[in-house]
Amino acid sequence: MPEKLQVDLSGAPQTMLATFYAKALDADLPKPILGDRFAKDIVDHIDYDWPKTSITAANSPSVTTRSAHFDMWARQFLAVHPEAVVLHLGCGLDARAFRVDPGPGVEWFDVDYPDVADLRTRLYPDREHYRVIAASVTDPTWLAEIPSDRPTLMIAEGLTMYLTESEGLALLRRVVGGFPSGELQFDAFNRLGIRSQFLNSVVRRSGAKLYWGIDGPDDLVDAVPGIRLLAWVSALDSSTFRDLAWYYRAMARALSALPSLRYMAQYHRYAF
Repeated sequence: MPEKLQVDLSGAPQTMLATFYAKALDADLPKPILGDRFAKDIVDHIDYDWPKTSITAANSPSVTTRSAHFDMWARQFLAVHPEAVVLHLGCGLDARAFRVDPGPGVEWFDVDYPDVADLRTRLYPDREHYRVIAASVTDPTWLAEIPSDRPTLMIAEGLTMYLTESEGLALLRRVVGGFPSGELQFDAFNRLGIRSQFLNSVVRRSGAKLYWGIDGPDDLVDAVPGIRLLAWVSALDSSTFRDLAWYYRAMARALSALPSLRYMAQYHRYAF
């Protein structure tokens, strides 16, 4: 692994540094949520002013509980489909393929912008049945590189809000139409969350912009033919959130009183 890599990212790709730093800080907590040692080791090999991400050990659970939730859903899918394809879209520097550690029958593809993909390949070890694809997730051409003859899991954590509605719906339709069966698993902000983006320090400091707000499954089931809702969960109601310190749980109870706040951040899971 190189000693120190210079990183020069802006906008949406830069936000992945903040989420990755949260996982690194979590790894050193007395009771980590993810315990992701890859994140801890890799952060030490990147020359970056990490404090400017605004992420601290205290607020890192806002990221790590989400990642733990999608790790759980991914493991559930792969337990039933041990010879699946996984499309991890907008993967950033996340070590999900290594945390989930799928069996040899799974073909795993991490997809992100070329500069992010290059950074991944320089920082992570090789792995059998694993490949990084350097492409924008909204570019339809990269799907031609994916085996299309087996159940497919699409994971998109921290991605949908950076797409426009037309881009996001087109992406979901391409995945559903390109594979015989599978699941879509992703998180979203509702429209209030999009309107309140100026309060999100990670987004604000990176210069990124949020576009697509999803208020619930009704926004999607008619717009993406062939999908069926499996689960729609507020981030505050996730089982990964319930193990946090009492002050996080107290905040969740207060926010849950208003549906617009309860579902400001939400997790979606659909079969197709």
